[in-house]
Amino acid sequence: QVQLVESGGGLVQAGGSLRLSCAASGRTFSNYAMGWFRQAPGKERELLAVVDWSGGITYYKDSVKGRFTISRDNTRNTVGLQIDSLKPEDTAVYYCAADPRSSRLRAGAPVYWGQGTQVTVSS
Repeated sequence: QVQLVESGGGLVQAGGSLRLSCAASGRTFSNYAMGWFRQAPGKERELLAVVDWSGGITYYKDSVKGRFTISRDNTRNTVGLQIDSLKPEDTAVYYCAADPRSSRLRAGAPVYWGQGTQVTVSS
């Protein structure tokens, strides 16, 4: 089992920045690819970014490229998501997820999910 706990969400003004963090425990962190998803009210959950076990390979949804940055620290068992130039449409619950295979993250079907952290962007 891998336990994932997100933090860093909150209420921010449009144009601002936010850094989300996800702390993992339970298994060897570096064995897992990590990803961030979000779900806005009335919408399906969508994949935002994936980072492989080493942090060397990343994937981003086209619409967030340039504003979102995923990173991981295998010494601290954490994965982060930096979000810049926030927009009201970024309002959503943000989830981190883990899977031994990055392909399953990209397919939207990772083994482990966090509980989510709410991000609200005011205009």
